[in-house]
Amino acid sequence: MRRITFVLILVLVILTAVVLIISYPRKEKGTEYCEVDGDCIPVQCCHPTDCINIDNKPDCKGIMCTMECRSGTMDCGQGHCACVNNECKAIIG
Repeated sequence: MRRITFVLILVLVILTAVVLIISYPRKEKGTEYCEVDGDCIPVQCCHPTDCINIDNKPDCKGIMCTMECRSGTMDCGQGHCACVNNECKAIIG
């Protein structure tokens, strides 16, 4: 009898774990999806204010940017890209 009770409890625990794993919300792998900070880069070529997954990086060939350190951007080390809850975000300030 003890063995049957143990097996039933074990089965219930395993089934509960499977249901929790299956129902856990997953982030869709969109253009901002990331797993680590290194997955993220600025989305704008000049005076960036947002970040995107490196697989979707913009083509900045031939783009000329001003040398100003514009406020509210990641210019001149004022900010950086980070992976926050699996989404690329600009950390400014």
